[in-house]
Amino acid sequence: METYFDKQKEELYDRAIKLVENATQVRLESEDKDIEIEVTDEFKRDFFSLVDKVNFNLMEDEENFYGYFLFQMNREIKFDMSSPSGVNFKGAKYVIYFNPLLFLKLDIKQMETTIKHEILHVISLHLVRAKELKDSGKYSTLAINLAMDVVVNQYLNYLPPYSATLEWVNVNYNLKLEPYQTFEYYLEKIQIELDLQEENEDGEEHDTNISDEEDLQNNELKNMNFKDEYNQEMTHDIWDDSDDIDEKTMSEFTQKFVSLAQKGKNPDYLEGLISSLKSKNGELPWNLYLKKIMGTIEANKKKTITRRSRRQPNRLDLRGELRNHKAEIAVAIDISGSISDEEFKQAIKEVLAIVKNYNHEITIIECDREIKRAYKVKKLKDVQDRISTGGGTEFSPVFEYLNNNKIKKYNMLIYFTDGKGETKLKVKPRGYKVLWVISGKGDKLSLKNPYGAIKKLSKVEEKNKGNMLDLKDVMYDGYSMNNQQPIL
Repeated sequence: METYFDKQKEELYDRAIKLVENATQVRLESEDKDIEIEVTDEFKRDFFSLVDKVNFNLMEDEENFYGYFLFQMNREIKFDMSSPSGVNFKGAKYVIYFNPLLFLKLDIKQMETTIKHEILHVISLHLVRAKELKDSGKYSTLAINLAMDVVVNQYLNYLPPYSATLEWVNVNYNLKLEPYQTFEYYLEKIQIELDLQEENEDGEEHDTNISDEEDLQNNELKNMNFKDEYNQEMTHDIWDDSDDIDEKTMSEFTQKFVSLAQKGKNPDYLEGLISSLKSKNGELPWNLYLKKIMGTIEANKKKTITRRSRRQPNRLDLRGELRNHKAEIAVAIDISGSISDEEFKQAIKEVLAIVKNYNHEITIIECDREIKRAYKVKKLKDVQDRISTGGGTEFSPVFEYLNNNKIKKYNMLIYFTDGKGETKLKVKPRGYKVLWVISGKGDKLSLKNPYGAIKKLSKVEEKNKGNMLDLKDVMYDGYSMNNQQPIL
């Protein structure tokens, strides 16, 4: 049985089509390609009246967080968007956009879902993350969009049929992606598959049996100022129009929006995302921070007799230098019992994933009051079971070890600890960067001068908890903050 809402939706869709047809006719007659679709105030009022009804449903739902979040957002109509809805950050406000040609094709449950979808991107800070990844040039827009959508869509029901779900990506890209993983996990897997497909397509003949007239018509349609079909590769293009603000500022604004939207008890997965957002305090998490500074680490140089010294070319007795293209990374672990095996194994897994694109060598150093063992690792299976110890912790032995090593010149030290140790190092770090990662059980670093950045390691599930599962502990500290599995 057709409801009043359905009739209102169909009427608005017909009016939207009429607006497009009028603009298209004017454009063809005037040959002015810059003519925009004129959205009347009356259409805006009626369209957003329908959106208000959707929002009312969201606010009445047990997940009313989304309704109160949407209530704070500015709203705009945008016909040239390749998705039913989109979001960006403008003038200290999050703005949600709707394409009537796509949004009005959805039923009310799908409308609710597409709004939730955009808000999950916001509280996951995907707008910031996407910009950084695009600027890096390492990942395609399609891979980034697919990975981000896979992450948020795992929490949603009543998705539109074309949505990029985990199952859809696995089937269409011949992958076996696991559920509730970090955004970075999905991005790497998807990009590898896209690269393989591109290699296989090279050299294939494409159908060019298209008439000049058809080609002209196709180009004309592409240039029209409206989109009536969903396009996964363009679905987040509107993010590029966000105001250019720093990550900390955007995070602070997001936290304010979140705070005002919390009017009751949220589902566990949503609480996990919000807790992760608030715990960041606008700072980059440890693994993203590590990824950012990896590119700044200069690999060691080796001496060569085939090249003269650049500084003193006339000194034939001085050997020149060549880049060795292998930097040395030391990973120190406090084995005094303050960090669980699960925490450390997950952290090492992320370290290996981050440095795999670089030619770096990793040395793990186990230390309490003194260094117990040091060994190299290339893969996760190389990580050995930690030596049992119950003593206290001192940080200085690790710095002494790195400073006095005559065989290797270390470029970076990542120190995993609960933060409890000396208040002052006996020696200063010499020639290498330092990143302190405080375990989920720790609070702060005891050192007054850490000589490096201090980041927090989120908790992970510990095996000795048996069948008891606390979702707040099932977090790997991935930047996407979307690796918590919801309770079904």
